[in-house]
Amino acid sequence: MTFSQVSADTSSNGAEIPLVVSFGEMLIDFVPDIAGVSLAESIGFIKAPGGAPANVAVAITKLGGRSAFIGKFGDDEFGHMLVDILKKNGVNGDGVCFDPDARTALAFVTLKKNGGREFMFYRNPSADMLLKESELNLDLIQQAKIFHYGSISLISEPCRSAHLAALRAAKEAGLLLSYDPNVRLPLWPSPDAAREGIRSIWTEADFIKVSDDEVAFLTNGDPRNEDVVWSLWFDGLKLLVVTDGERGCRYYTKDFKGKVKGYSVKTVDTTGAGDAFVGALLFSLARDSSTFQNEVKLRDALTFANACGAICTTKKGAIPALPNNEMAHELIAKSN
Repeated sequence: MTFSQVSADTSSNGAEIPLVVSFGEMLIDFVPDIAGVSLAESIGFIKAPGGAPANVAVAITKLGGRSAFIGKFGDDEFGHMLVDILKKNGVNGDGVCFDPDARTALAFVTLKKNGGREFMFYRNPSADMLLKESELNLDLIQQAKIFHYGSISLISEPCRSAHLAALRAAKEAGLLLSYDPNVRLPLWPSPDAAREGIRSIWTEADFIKVSDDEVAFLTNGDPRNEDVVWSLWFDGLKLLVVTDGERGCRYYTKDFKGKVKGYSVKTVDTTGAGDAFVGALLFSLARDSSTFQNEVKLRDALTFANACGAICTTKKGAIPALPNNEMAHELIAKSN
């Protein structure tokens, strides 16, 4: 079962808007209605759509870009609700399928007083883990300019094989490959398995975004140390970005590197902030791939991405908090 693209495919000047295809999981996050309490202490929960690759797809359409999502849902009320949310946000769902025998994944997310999070997942196995290579819409991938993915889809079969097949198809079609590992340790058998799984496709990507915490996890080193960050670099990578929360981000290319300041806002929930950042950056890269070689353009794109990430922390839930263009430019102008 699919639905077609509902947003316009062309920009105001008549040029076709490049497509970004996002691959992976979408699930329901249950977020406590009061911050700073444990899951056991929480009395009520707010139901929010989540899943990093889906958040990225919606972040792009909210900014006026064009995106598609490839993933699998349970043929249940939650699954159909999530697909409806994609549809309402203008995300192309021609890569979506439903499993009659598995449930849509759920996650309970504890919000600490500082807006940080802890996760408890319900997926054993959930429908997203059961996506098969034969269910992939390869035509959709071949129409795109960018293929974006995480690491959660690498944890178990058959989804891992589907992920690798989609990656091959994207590479053969000449797409830009975008990787946000999005480390979720409770889902992996062990920390070592997570490191190994995440690194198994590391050198396929053109663009990688990691948080400072993820740098520490992947390297067992200090993320503030430049040599530690450079240890993640490899020949062929076009851009490595390390996000540092409200401190902004650091960027590394083969020709230049630097820092772009972040924005201080009243943080309510950090869920989806990294996805808002990635979506905004991919929105810019899809429109102008020369951004990789031009430091001025890259800094502008990262400033915009930092603003989108910051705004996303000011509301509960990921997708409801994703900003539009106007909100991002307003924050940038106010801070200047």
